[in-house]
Amino acid sequence: MDQTAILTGTLPFILLASALLTAPVAFFLLWLYRRAVVRSMNRMGSGAKSAPPVSNTGAVSAPQSLRITAVGAGSVGASMRYIAVGQSLRQLGLVYIAAGLAYALVFTAIWMTVVTPGGFIFSRFAWLTAVFAWPIPLTLILVTATGTRQRVAIVLAYLVVLLAIGSYAIARNPDILDWKQLASFWLLEQGPTTVLLLAYLARRVRAVGPLVLVFITAGATGALLMVNFAGSDDAILRRIVHIGMGFGLDGAQMFIALHVIGFIPFAIIGWLLLRWIGRRYETKRMSDQSLTLDAMWMLFGIVQSIGLVFESWPFILTGLVAFAAYKLVASAGFRWLGMQRTEGSTPELLLLRVFSLGARTQKLFDAFAKCWLRVGSINLIAGPDLATAIVEPHEFLGFVGGRLSRQFVQDEPDLEQRLARLDTRPDPDGRHRVNEFFCYADTWQTTMRRLAQRSDSVLMDLRSFSRSNQGCLYEIGTLLESVPLDRVVFVIDHTTDRAFLEESLKGLWAHLRADSPNRRSADPQIRLLAADRQSGQEVEALLQRLLAA
Repeated sequence: MDQTAILTGTLPFILLASALLTAPVAFFLLWLYRRAVVRSMNRMGSGAKSAPPVSNTGAVSAPQSLRITAVGAGSVGASMRYIAVGQSLRQLGLVYIAAGLAYALVFTAIWMTVVTPGGFIFSRFAWLTAVFAWPIPLTLILVTATGTRQRVAIVLAYLVVLLAIGSYAIARNPDILDWKQLASFWLLEQGPTTVLLLAYLARRVRAVGPLVLVFITAGATGALLMVNFAGSDDAILRRIVHIGMGFGLDGAQMFIALHVIGFIPFAIIGWLLLRWIGRRYETKRMSDQSLTLDAMWMLFGIVQSIGLVFESWPFILTGLVAFAAYKLVASAGFRWLGMQRTEGSTPELLLLRVFSLGARTQKLFDAFAKCWLRVGSINLIAGPDLATAIVEPHEFLGFVGGRLSRQFVQDEPDLEQRLARLDTRPDPDGRHRVNEFFCYADTWQTTMRRLAQRSDSVLMDLRSFSRSNQGCLYEIGTLLESVPLDRVVFVIDHTTDRAFLEESLKGLWAHLRADSPNRRSADPQIRLLAADRQSGQEVEALLQRLLAA
């Protein structure tokens, strides 16, 4: 089989098969991961002692009555850190725009000099650059958009630029260009990859989608190469058939065996590559977000290079060159802006929530984390709701390797060691990390209390809160006892049992411990922020409130 046939036939098939397999495989692995986490959460640690329940021991009547108030957007002035969040997101967007244009210019240069030579024509240059820059709005949606309006605005902005350039090109060349041709070209170059992206960028599998895609692509490559090798020469094929018959295999079984034999060594290579990625993540050479983006840009580069092979097979490397340009510009931009440098301490946020929220927790967390992680880290106790949404590369690889138990807090000394090693520094792209604490049934209360004591702000998501959420009552009592109320925001919506919540808050407040910092408050107030729509505006209001602390 010649090189052109391999690169234009076998390679696209590998990418298509791998992308189609990524979603179900990732979903299945995450299902196993979530089940293992939940099962371990119900076990007991090694000699740990759970924190005592919230009680009236040592309590006295609160000196001031508690006010429970609803707050919304616009009621708090923008703090310096809130302004820093907006500035960091804008800078991040500009860096990725510059990096994306560098990527697009590589493909534009090849098309103008090799595919459609004829000198520099501005309209052609602008159109090609705009077409190959399509991953830019996808990147901006992933890293900066916090609501539907922002996502729609980003896509519309790209379409306006694309239509303006297309209109100019048609006006300059009315005899040879029309909208049908331009639309067909865009769909041919960007459509297939955009559809493939759905395989691993879906919210439910995004956390591990790139890792699974790498592994499956490596294994699929080996399987197809083995089959192609066997069929490349009659003598080789006869030898393989002779060996297979010696093991009692028929034709179908030998065909399957060839795929398996080819899959295994390349799968091992894929696993080693995943381990390398995991080590780079643990040593802060990359962030989880940059891993997702790198996989996306690499996939676009490889797919868009396939058509160039008909000019000459070395042009299959165009995508790699374009990806290298993207990485160089992005890395230079991050260093120039000093995104990995921090001035002073960075705020830590403790996230508490009702575990039964599921997908609603993920949606709000995704939007909020994009903003908060630009200035500080987030600490949380692992639960079934976010177990598959924020799994880190090394955690997932540890689970696949049978080492999930190492992630769990065993006892108080183990907890203190983990807190001492807590990662609060930003990654190269300026994004801080989510520190997830895996706890057994008898270690989560101690962990929650220690995290509350060290956190600068606390966000407690009480949507769907009801009388059945006794664990949340312990957390609320702990917050009232140990965290100043002006550093805590409670999120509610129409599914919150508001009457029971207020009854519980007042009951716990009436028996507040004497050493609580909230006893010294002249006007104690609990803030309830409604988030029924989970809109960008609600996310901004929540961010303002927490950063104001």
